Amino acid sequence: MRLFVGLGNPGAKYQGNRHNIGFMAVDEIARRHGFGPWRRRFQGETSEGNLGNGRVILLKPTTYMNESGNAVGEATKFFKMGVGDITVFHDEIELPPAKLRVKVGGGIAGHNGLRSISAHVGNDYRRVRLGVGHPGVKDLVHQHVLSDFAKSEMPWVRALCEAVADNAAFLVTGQDASFANKVHLAMDAKGFTSKDDGGAG
Repeated sequence: MRLFVGLGNPGAKYQGNRHNIGFMAVDEIARRHGFGPWRRRFQGETSEGNLGNGRVILLKPTTYMNESGNAVGEATKFFKMGVGDITVFHDEIELPPAKLRVKVGGGIAGHNGLRSISAHVGNDYRRVRLGVGHPGVKDLVHQHVLSDFAKSEMPWVRALCEAVADNAAFLVTGQDASFANKVHLAMDAKGFTSKDDGGAG
């Protein structure tokens, strides 16, 4: 069994924010793979289903971003999971829009959701980093991630979430490089990435 965590802030006010692309990704996984209805538990919402040969619990913490670890900690205790069973989908300002990287462990780069999760379960979980771009000035980062995606950005946002969902079974079996490559190829086919872009890392 695996736990896939999408990060975001709860409520309609934040629904379209760049910070909420993690929620968008796990919502798309649930839709495309016929997962069960969302239900409230573990200070969040969960949906269960199968990806490939594996059972997956999707989790969207309904605390605010900086308390995301509360939900992740409760869920992992309940299901007796290790940190290696956790995959977190989150916005990444250090990646250009529409780019994706996968890594296990590493720094948190100032991301409050990751900081909270690491405090509860340790640091060695898998992160699927979904690029939302950097505003160019450090003082504008907070405003940037808490602003909605522009209408012109929505085609790549949808395409990225769809590509993530279509290939999510690779993450269940630990084939991170294959997952990243498949997503890259899908995005490239739709004209959203450059030919020299890499995959995992």
